[in-house]
This record gives sequence, structure tokens and C-alpha cells, in this order.
Amino acid sequence: MQEISSFQNQMLIAMPSLQDTHFHHGVTFICQHNTEGALGLVINHPSNMVLADIFEQMEIEILDTSIANTPIFMGGPVQQERGFVLHHRTPDTSWENTIEVSDTLALTTSRDILKSIARGEGPDKFIITLGYAGWSGQQLEKEIKENAWLNISSNETVIFDTPISQRWRTAAKTLGLDVELLTTHIGHA
Repeated sequence: MQEISSFQNQMLIAMPSLQDTHFHHGVTFICQHNTEGALGLVINHPSNMVLADIFEQMEIEILDTSIANTPIFMGGPVQQERGFVLHHRTPDTSWENTIEVSDTLALTTSRDILKSIARGEGPDKFIITLGYAGWSGQQLEKEIKENAWLNISSNETVIFDTPISQRWRTAAKTLGLDVELLTTHIGHA
């Protein structure tokens, strides 16, 4: 069996028994993972804010009003005052603080992407979160071994196109599983 060296560009599906309110029935996209730890964004827990609220707080004028009601997500319990934009990579545009997550996805934390989005010149698909989920070195691996999470390959349809309320179940269905029927009990022979 081949051991996975990085969970970057994968999604974590919270097991039904995971009761932490930040992750309960959550789907978390892993943006970075190395020996020092991991950074992910919960992509299915909307906050009570929409993009217009963020732009108003940041004094950014919305020229593309079609995006005003875009939900803002609670990305995790760390740095909840900070915004993170998970988006399709655009080869002809770059923003100040961007990391490439995969061939098609990037994570940006700078104000310039928000200004581009407000003008209708941003990436074609994006999710904005407040805060992120963080794990120290080997913590994520330990949680996966303890059956807190299922991990699957990144699925942009789940991330960007699936209705928010269906992302947890839909992500599990990509494995052919009904996540509601799973148990965390481990058997040993």
C-alpha cells in the first residue's frame, strides 16, 4: 500500500461522530500540507455574511452587483478575522499573496483579488472564507488514522457547483458511500 505524503489538494469529509461545531458535517479543502502541518478551508459552513457585507466593511465598491449575495464561509477556527479566497487559477492574472494549490486551484489572501471580484474581473469561480482550519505537524495524519475524517481527491464540482447543504453528502458519494451510515468503530483481527 502506497503511503500518502501530502493531503494538499484533497478534501476531508468529517465523520458523523465529529461533533466539533467548526467541522461537524464539514467538508474541508486542504490548501497546504507538509511536515510542519496543514491548512484547510471548510467549504460548506456559510456564515451569516454575504460578499456585500465584506465589501462594505473594506470600503470596496461593488461594480458587479450579481455577486453581492455570494455567501461567506466560516473556513475554520483559526484567524477568523482574516479572509481567504479559494479560486480557479487564471493564467493571465496574478494577485499579491497567492499560493498555487494545484494546476487549477489557488489560494489568495490579498485585498487585490477582492477588488478584482468587485469589478467583475476576478476568477470565474471562487469561495471566500473567514478563518481557516490548521493542524500542527502529524496532527492531521493522526486524526485520519483515528477515523475523524475521510479523505478524497479534490472535486471542483463539489467545491464550486454543489449546493452548500449537499456538499457533505455529495463528497462522500464520490467514494460510493452514504456518510450517514458510517461508524467510527474500528475492528482489529
